[in-house]
Amino acid sequence: MEREPMRIREGYLVKKGSMFNTWKPMWVVLLEDGIEFYKRKADNSPKGMIPLKGSSIHSPCQDFGKRMFVFKLTVAKQQDHFFQAAYLEERDAWVRDIKKAIHCIDGGQKFARKSTRKSIRLPETINLSALYLSMKDPEKGIKELKLEKDKRVFNHCFTGTCVIDWLMSSSSIRNRKEGLLLASSLLSEGYLQPAGDTSKAAAEGLSDTPFLDLSDAYYYFPDSGFFCEGYSSDDDVVLKEEFRGTIVKQGCLLKQGHRRKNWKVRKFVLRDDPAYLHYYDPAGGEDPLGAIRLRGCVVTAVEDMPDTKKYDADNILFEIITANEIHYYLQAASSTERTEWIKAIQSVSRTGK
Repeated sequence: MEREPMRIREGYLVKKGSMFNTWKPMWVVLLEDGIEFYKRKADNSPKGMIPLKGSSIHSPCQDFGKRMFVFKLTVAKQQDHFFQAAYLEERDAWVRDIKKAIHCIDGGQKFARKSTRKSIRLPETINLSALYLSMKDPEKGIKELKLEKDKRVFNHCFTGTCVIDWLMSSSSIRNRKEGLLLASSLLSEGYLQPAGDTSKAAAEGLSDTPFLDLSDAYYYFPDSGFFCEGYSSDDDVVLKEEFRGTIVKQGCLLKQGHRRKNWKVRKFVLRDDPAYLHYYDPAGGEDPLGAIRLRGCVVTAVEDMPDTKKYDADNILFEIITANEIHYYLQAASSTERTEWIKAIQSVSRTGK
C-alpha cells in the first residue's frame, strides 16, 4: 500500500488568485511533495495542488508593495504562486519548511524534522504521524470529553494526564518522563493543540516543559471540532453568545468604514469564545457598534493604502479577511501593537468557537 504524504505544516494564508489580482484566505497544507490549498479547513477536496518538484521559493517577495510578508513559489513550468503570512516569523517558518521539502525531493530524501528529534532526543523509529492516527482511533484512542474549568466548558478535549496514561498503556513509552518528551514533540509538530490558559502558558515557554502531565491542563486534536463555551451557575443570568468567554485583548484602533472609506477611532474587544472582535464607540456605551466573526479568518499586515494619507500609517496597518471574504482594515498606534493584535486575533481565530 502506498504511503500517504506527511503533512509538514498547515494553516490559513492569504493566496493571490491565478487569473485576477484578488487575495483570498485559504487553508494551506504543505505535504512532502506539494502544497494543497482549500477554501475552508473543513473541506474534503482541495481547490488546487502545487507540485514542489523542480520548484523554487523566493522570500522576501516585493512584487506587491502594499502587502507584507509575501513569499513566491515558482513551479517547474515557470508559473508563480503568491502567499501572504500574518507576520514575519510565520512567513519564515513556511519558507523554511517549503525550502527543506523541495531540497528533500530534489535529493531523493525523506522529509524529517531532525531539529525536533535532536532537541527532544526521540528514537528515529517513532512515527509521529502514525502515532497521531492511533491516538485518534474511535475505539482504542484517547477519549474526547467535555471538561469544565474556570466557568468554561471545553468540548472535544482531554487532559495532559490522559495523554501520558494512553502512551503508557499503548507501550509507546517506558515511563512518564519519556512520555513528556514524546507529547512535547506531538505538540511542537501540531498533532496536539493546547486548550485553556494552563496548557497555553506551558506551550509558550512559561513552564519547565511545553507539555504538562496534569489533570487541569487541557489539549485537543487540531481537526476534532474542539470549541470552548462559557456558562453561568446563576440560572437568572442569560449570556448572549457573542459575549461569552474571556477578553484576550482590548484597546483603541482606527477602523476604515466599508461605504465611505473614512477612518474612525473605535474601541475593540477581542474575546476567545466564541471568536469575535467587537468594536464600540470610545466615548462610551455598552452596546457594540458591530462585530467581526474571526473563526476561519486570516489576518495580515499591510504596508499602506490610498485612504490613509491623513494619518502616518507606516508599518501599523493590518487587514482581517473573514471566512466569507469580508475585508476589514485597521490601524494600530505602533508596529509593536500591530504585531500584538495580529498574533492575538490569529490565536483566537484558530481556537475559538
